[in-house]
Amino acid sequence: MKALVIEKIGQAGFREIDAPQPKADEVLIDVKHVGLCGSDLNTFRGTNPLSKLPRIPGHEIGGVIRSAGSEVPVEFSNGASVIVIPYSTCGKCSSCLNGRENACKYNETLGVQKDGGMSTSIVVHHDRLIRNDQLKPAHLALVEPLSVGFHAVARGRVSEKDTVVVLGGGMIGVGAMLGAKARGARVIAVEVSEEKHAPLLGLGVDHVINPMKEDLEKTLATLTNGNGADVVVEAVGLPETFRAAIDLVCFSGRVVYVGYAKSEVSYNTSLFNLKELDILGSRNATRADFDAVIAFISGQEELASSLISRVFPWAEADQAFEYWEANRNKTFKVMINLADG
Repeated sequence: MKALVIEKIGQAGFREIDAPQPKADEVLIDVKHVGLCGSDLNTFRGTNPLSKLPRIPGHEIGGVIRSAGSEVPVEFSNGASVIVIPYSTCGKCSSCLNGRENACKYNETLGVQKDGGMSTSIVVHHDRLIRNDQLKPAHLALVEPLSVGFHAVARGRVSEKDTVVVLGGGMIGVGAMLGAKARGARVIAVEVSEEKHAPLLGLGVDHVINPMKEDLEKTLATLTNGNGADVVVEAVGLPETFRAAIDLVCFSGRVVYVGYAKSEVSYNTSLFNLKELDILGSRNATRADFDAVIAFISGQEELASSLISRVFPWAEADQAFEYWEANRNKTFKVMINLADG
């Protein structure tokens, strides 16, 4: 069967690989749609420390069950549409034992630590699937990335009383914005691309600030009566945005880091104490986050479709990374339609 492989830095191409065979507790899925994530782009660039080349990318996956092993529950029948939960769990580490399997110490995410879904078919354990026959096929592949943002909002304990600042208008940041709006919060986006401002406001974001054109701290102070944000979600992954989160949050506020910094970050740590901050990491997403996203987008097909900036047919998938590199300022989600060959 055919797979798209990142062979080396800056080079992706098609390769014939062996078709997978499911075990008794596994399911064979015909992949229909795969979204490209920032981690995939970083693997293509050679800047993803968690991934080694060559690698089949893709962990935002929607598909249809072709066959299931003898020990698979009957709900996962042939022809059912499914969303893939792309994270592995060991069941033995402290995170798993504490019910936080999304942060498993030994997690291997599809497309990152092991080959992903950018192939004609894949095999996964049945407990890594969510059956959903209601969402549009392309929207199945939106659930995972939005769930990561919803999880960050859950970590931040966001409520309708909060003003939430989200640093970064990529897909994870958008997930955090939508997750915060779903909880009734006021949302302020910080995004340098002017081309994304109108779309973000169209999603229901209350304000968008361009820190390249406005004084971020002063503008936020004006919008919050001088207090700052109740919650700041960092979804960029740069040292300067890591530090900005601490400066922008209010006294006794909460900071959630979902972005991964590629280099060490230095802080004035006195603010941790003076503000008595809750500083939280956020990794991947839980089943509850997936379910929350499914419920959120189920009745909002137009909104969900607006997040898909460009769809490449399977035959042109090898061009997707270069397109995204050249159009990052106006792109939310690049998706591959494997059903369009």
